[in-house]
Amino acid sequence: MSYVWHYDTPIGRLAIAETEGAVSHLRFDGAAPLPGYEAKETPAIRQAGEQLLAYFSGTRSTFDFPLHLQGTPFQKAAWTALQAIPFGETRSYKDIAVQLGNPKAVRAVGMANNRNPIPIFIPCHRVIGTNGSLTGYAGGLEAKQLLLDLEQQDG
Repeated sequence: MSYVWHYDTPIGRLAIAETEGAVSHLRFDGAAPLPGYEAKETPAIRQAGEQLLAYFSGTRSTFDFPLHLQGTPFQKAAWTALQAIPFGETRSYKDIAVQLGNPKAVRAVGMANNRNPIPIFIPCHRVIGTNGSLTGYAGGLEAKQLLLDLEQQDG
């Protein structure tokens, strides 16, 4: 079974979903619903929700709960690289491509970011343009800036 539960945060209402006992999605308010997910706050969702709220309150900078990731091998490698970006720091798409051993894969890294099913927990908000500019974010650039500001303040 798959489940979903909602939490109110400083960047709006967020839905955390679980598949097979591990967090599989984080969705921003207004994102398309997840078909077939039952509304229920499971232990895995509750753990992720508590950690998310602690992150927003400034008392947590890392997350440690099981993830259920579905994607291509390249996407999974890119998402692992995102998780290695330290709290309060940013990297460019090019930095991630170089880290993955393919400096020309900048666009592929961007697409992997775009397909990240678990933003914030897999911190794609920490990826910026090579020139330091904010680039697209599923929750909107205002939310991305708020997350980066939160991490700078608490980092």
